[in-house]
Amino acid sequence: MPAKEPGFAERLQTAVKAKQAQLEKIRATKQASDPKLAERQAAKVEMADARKARTAERKDSNRAAAKQVEARRAAEKASKAQAVADEKARKEAERVAKVQADAKLKQDQKAARDAKYAARKARQK
Repeated sequence: MPAKEPGFAERLQTAVKAKQAQLEKIRATKQASDPKLAERQAAKVEMADARKARTAERKDSNRAAAKQVEARRAAEKASKAQAVADEKARKEAERVAKVQADAKLKQDQKAARDAKYAARKARQK
């Protein structure tokens, strides 16, 4: 019985290293035996570059679209704020006009009452 038996983690590590070694061995034999490998590698690299370019273009497009949406939202928000301010100003103008109309009506009513009172006084004399 050995003094130190490998633990579970060591056995896993050894298995991973063995698998990696086998994969490297297979890759090395494939590369040596396949003459079209360089062409395929170049095609893969070209496709990856094209994919990166498309991804970058799509991201730029999405950013531009997001900026447009944000600008549209800001414009809508500004127009809503302007509409609210206009409505508030209109209501304030209506309120002022109503207060003035009420004051005018009260003045007219007071003038009519005073005229009636003066006429009654004049009849009594």
